[in-house]
Amino acid sequence: MDRLADHFNVAQFVSFAPSPSGPVLAYCRLAGVEPNHRFSDIGKAIDALFERCAYGTVNIRSFKQTATQSREFLYALKTRDEVLSALERLALQGDFTIANETIDVSDGGVSGVILDQVVEFKPDATPRGVEKAGFASLPASWAQRAFEIVYGFAPAFSDAKGARLEFSLHPSPCGYKRSHVLYWEFDEHEPLRLNRVEASWPNDFSRMMGDKAYGLLVAHLAGVAVPKTTVIGRRLPPFTFGDETGSSEWWTRTCPNEQVPGKFTTTRGWVDPFKLLASEDPSGTAIASIICQRGVPATHSGAAIEGADGRLYIEGTQGTGEAFMQGTVGPGLLSENLVEKVTALHDKLATTLGSVRFEWVYDGNAVWVVQLHRGRSASAGHVVVPGERSKWISFRVEDGLEALRTMLESFPANAGLILDGEVGLTSHVADVIRKSGVPARICVPKQRVNAVP
Repeated sequence: MDRLADHFNVAQFVSFAPSPSGPVLAYCRLAGVEPNHRFSDIGKAIDALFERCAYGTVNIRSFKQTATQSREFLYALKTRDEVLSALERLALQGDFTIANETIDVSDGGVSGVILDQVVEFKPDATPRGVEKAGFASLPASWAQRAFEIVYGFAPAFSDAKGARLEFSLHPSPCGYKRSHVLYWEFDEHEPLRLNRVEASWPNDFSRMMGDKAYGLLVAHLAGVAVPKTTVIGRRLPPFTFGDETGSSEWWTRTCPNEQVPGKFTTTRGWVDPFKLLASEDPSGTAIASIICQRGVPATHSGAAIEGADGRLYIEGTQGTGEAFMQGTVGPGLLSENLVEKVTALHDKLATTLGSVRFEWVYDGNAVWVVQLHRGRSASAGHVVVPGERSKWISFRVEDGLEALRTMLESFPANAGLILDGEVGLTSHVADVIRKSGVPARICVPKQRVNAVP
């Protein structure tokens, strides 16, 4: 930590070496105090640390000289006596110790690890949190751009080449050097040999940002056209990314924590985002953010999915496509030129992300991504969800998405679903059924589907 503090911002700390008589002061980095100041006793060193702690508590990490990875970790100790007692006990066990200020990891920032060209991170956790479920993973170059877009700052990625570097990002300045990025551990590491870094979601960061917003940010990082988008979050300050579309129109879209097809508001024009959050999610548990997005002068709109048969299914209709995605209008005829453009867009995304599903808008020249998800669909042909059942129950597509959700909530276990009406495999109707897992087929095989091998 002392060597790290020569080059980087670190949490304020005092460290100790073990001895038969107890802990011996080794290093200290405290704001306004000379580096490695020699306190007259360890009690005064801990008093100085408490005086500078923004949150009034202290953590203790312990390790052996021959095993530098942390052993016992004590979090948010509140009193001088608690800290001194723990330091004494660990020193008599032969452990080296670091007492550092507690840093709020639930401040809207993230903690994580840079390992060569891979960055893993999550909110509401220490850097050790990447050992648990819910972490996000991005190529280092993407992560740097993502952090700069969302927070306005990023770790020193160039210093992590051939190394493992633990870090945390914080909206408010903190630590020994009072900056937004803290560093916790640095170890040399053999370079990784990876063909592709998996960027998958949902994860805890995408849930904090909003599933739709995170997918669009990933699409932007992948280098495809995304309309200029401002994200107004519950836990993150507003941030903007994407490209101007040539339109002065705005769309307002809700961003649930995880994908909920077609349930929450998407509307043309400006809507007060705070009123929208209050009315659609008063408990604050379902919607992470609101996005305000430049409109695209749409000649056609639609969606594309990779089917279970390995083919790319491209569907759409003229105009903005809300009715198609809601299932009230079936797919229309798409030109060969448009199908080729959507296919090329898919191939570019798949090269870096693997299997993807996305909604698109075409302005007569470029194809824009307005929603992106990872993974292959279970659907193929006219089968929305595969499976055989002893009986089949019909649902009229014209009855709408909410009627479908209600029906699926108490659907018989031995039954399958027949969709009566023209509906796309890429529509929200199909998305809702796929999430339910109920075997389903489309009854009327009239839709115009472009399936690309």
